[in-house]
Amino acid sequence: MIGRSLVMLALVGAAPLPLPTYKAAESIAGPDGAGWDYAAVDPDARRIYVAHGDAVTTASLKATGVATSIGAISHGHAVVPIPHTRLLLVTSGRDSTVRLIDAVSGAERANLAVGKNPDAAIVDPATGHVLVMNAESGTISEIDAGKNGSKAMVVRTITVKPALEFAAIGGKRTLFVNNEDANEIDTVDLTTGKTGVPIAMPGCEAPTGLAYDARTDRLISACANGKAAIVDATKRRLVSLLEIGSGPDAVILDAPRRLAFIPCGRDGVLEILSLDAPGGINRIASVKTEMGARTGALDPVTGAIYLPTARYGPLVPGTKRPPALPGSFHILVVRPVARS
Repeated sequence: MIGRSLVMLALVGAAPLPLPTYKAAESIAGPDGAGWDYAAVDPDARRIYVAHGDAVTTASLKATGVATSIGAISHGHAVVPIPHTRLLLVTSGRDSTVRLIDAVSGAERANLAVGKNPDAAIVDPATGHVLVMNAESGTISEIDAGKNGSKAMVVRTITVKPALEFAAIGGKRTLFVNNEDANEIDTVDLTTGKTGVPIAMPGCEAPTGLAYDARTDRLISACANGKAAIVDATKRRLVSLLEIGSGPDAVILDAPRRLAFIPCGRDGVLEILSLDAPGGINRIASVKTEMGARTGALDPVTGAIYLPTARYGPLVPGTKRPPALPGSFHILVVRPVARS
C-alpha cells in the first residue's frame, strides 16, 4: 500500500543537479471497469480524464474525492479535451470509432468512423484538429470537432503503416509516431500529408509513449524492454538509450519545470528525467508508485502527476497479467514536495 513513498535519487554525470523531490501523496478512488489506457488533464476545467474500459473516468483536481464515469465507448484508448470547448474526443477501439462527448454530462455529440482500432490521439495546436492513430489500419485520422460537436468530420486520412502508438508534433509541422512493431518512429509532414523516412531505434523494443521537447529538439520514446530512447528530431537519429523500469506506456513532459516522467507499470516506479542534464537528457530519479501505473497525465499548474492503476490478484495460469481486484481502481497522485 502506497501512502508516503520515498524518492530515490541518483545523480548522473559529474556536475551537481538541482534534484526534484516527489512523493506518492494520495489516491482518488474510482469506479470499476475494464482496463484503462491514456489519461489527460484539462487545466482550465481542473479535471482529469481517463479512458477506462467502456466509459471515461473523471475527477476534480481541486480536492481529493471520488472519481465518476461519464459517456459510453467500446474499449477506450485515449481521451482528449478539445481546447476552448466542453468536448472530449475519445477513441473507441473495439468498434473503430471516435466519440465526441460532453465533458460534464457525458452526452454523445458525434460518432465518427475511423480506421481499425483507434488508439492514441493528440491535438494539433496549429489547426485545433485531433490526430487519431489507428493502430491496426496504420492510418491517421484528422478530426475537426466542429462547434460543440456539430458538423464534426474526418477531414483527412493519412496512410502510414500498422502498429502506430503515441505521437508528438515537433519541428516544422512534423508528426512523429512510435511504431510498436517496427521499433522506429514514423514521420509525417502535416502540411503535405506525406510520410518521410522513419527513424530507427536499435535497442528500443516495442516503443509506446512519446514526447517532444522543443528547447532541446529531442524526442523521448518509452520502450517495453526497460529503455528510454532519446532521439534528435532534426537529424532524425538515435542519440542515447537510458535504463528505466519495465512496463512503461507513456512519457509525460513538464517542459516549464524541465522534467519528463515515465511511469513503469510492471516495476511500479515513476522515472524522472532531467531535460537539461549535463551531456543531454538523462534519468535523475525514481519514485516508488504501484504496479499497473503505466500511463498518466500532468497538471501543469501544480506539477502533480496522476497515474491510473488498481490492485492485483495472483496471476492466473495461461494469462499474461494478473487480474485487477474488484473495487480497487484508483488514480494515484504523485506531487512535488515543497522545499523549505
